[in-house]
Amino acid sequence: QVQLAESGGGLVQAGGSLRLSCAASGLTSDTYAVGWFRQAPGKEREFVAAINWSGGLTYYADSVKGRFTVSRDNAKNTVYLQMNSLKSEDTAVYYCATTKDYNNYNFGGQGTQVTVSS
Repeated sequence: QVQLAESGGGLVQAGGSLRLSCAASGLTSDTYAVGWFRQAPGKEREFVAAINWSGGLTYYADSVKGRFTVSRDNAKNTVYLQMNSLKSEDTAVYYCATTKDYNNYNFGGQGTQVTVSS
């Protein structure tokens, strides 16, 4: 069973940067993609970004394009989300999840809180 652990969140001023990490364990030899999602208080969870197994394909929500970058280090079983030019509306709990088809995601971590002060 895959286990995921998000980290790297914190409090940052608007315009600042953070890098989130998603460490995976218990993986099989099958390839998998990883997505980042976030959930703000009172709102539904929303897609942020995704990256395929090789790292050659990435996808972003329109709201974060040009500001966030997703990458991965398969040797470390870790996926990163570099977040630049942060805005107050980026405040949320961020989660990572694995997927085989970009439609069904398996969440396993507790998430990491990102708070952007204006």
